[in-house]
Amino acid sequence: MSGLAQQHGAINLSQGFPNFDSDPKLSDLVTKAMKSGYNQYAPMPGIMELRSAIADKFLRLYNVSYKPDTEITVTAGATQAIFTIISAFIRSGDEVIVFHPAYDCYEPAIVLNGGITVSVQLKAPNYSVDWNEVRQLINAKTRMIIINTPQNPSGTVFSEADMLQLQALLKGTDIILLSDEVYEHIVFDNETHQSVCLFADLKSRSFVVASFGKTFHNTGWKVGYCCAPEALMSEFRKVHQFNVFCVNHPTQKALADYLREPMHYLEISAFYQQKRDFFLNLIKTSRFALKPSKGTYFQVLDYTGITDENDVEFAKRLTIEHKIAAIPISVFNYQHKDDKVLRFCFAKTDETLLRAAEILNRI
Repeated sequence: MSGLAQQHGAINLSQGFPNFDSDPKLSDLVTKAMKSGYNQYAPMPGIMELRSAIADKFLRLYNVSYKPDTEITVTAGATQAIFTIISAFIRSGDEVIVFHPAYDCYEPAIVLNGGITVSVQLKAPNYSVDWNEVRQLINAKTRMIIINTPQNPSGTVFSEADMLQLQALLKGTDIILLSDEVYEHIVFDNETHQSVCLFADLKSRSFVVASFGKTFHNTGWKVGYCCAPEALMSEFRKVHQFNVFCVNHPTQKALADYLREPMHYLEISAFYQQKRDFFLNLIKTSRFALKPSKGTYFQVLDYTGITDENDVEFAKRLTIEHKIAAIPISVFNYQHKDDKVLRFCFAKTDETLLRAAEILNRI
């Protein structure tokens, strides 16, 4: 869709990236690190200064501890972390439960490693989980469950009740939990992000995957990390050392320095809630139906009051004829189930959102 948007000169609210700069202070810290000689290979799991800063963040936010030396690894973005986790643990015939709509990097990694995706289709517009359905899918072949909260593309978040039900389902099993939490700092309306690390039994079997790119508006830097108990992380690093080995050194040094000020990530939710509210207020008179996003920087809009077209065709027509690009949700769904909804990214400047809203209000 980004390619189609570029081809037709459309406003691109499809792919999930900000069109504004990250904090100049952070960019200056990268330059400073380069000029200070942080230009050779970093340690395989990441520089200790950054891993310690990550551990401090978890202690401050969630009052839980991860050991910087053995339980935290810096990665080349969250997608690399996810691929490496799956590669480390999934073998031929292993089943992995995935909730759809799902971010599109999960299933290819499962299939590549010989695993079998077991899909749970979440239903629009609430995209809530039927935990009884999940219970019925768990069997002796279930090796892993992947969750994503706040969730891309639906913009929903797991509640404490969701996490407790998941914990009860997994208790007494050897199932590994991969928790994609890249939008952990983008949660709205005074909700609390329910990280798996807050639940003791889940923490003991889980990888937490996070992204500095999502948090600090620099997705192209491709720096993330994951946390897990030592026994799991040891297996992760056996793969990590050969498919990446280490991550950009000066950026790691800059992020370590930047994390010393907690407000750099504590203010992100308020920043994006302002953008969500601004965007939704602009399109409140449009023919699109909506439920405000609970997290991420995505908003799902229902177009059933506009056309009967399938979402892929409508998204293409919006881009070509109306010059605004969005993502059709069916491409993230199991068997491309079409709920007549599109995903719009509001991580854009106010000027871009104003122009986009003018178009949406005319449709």
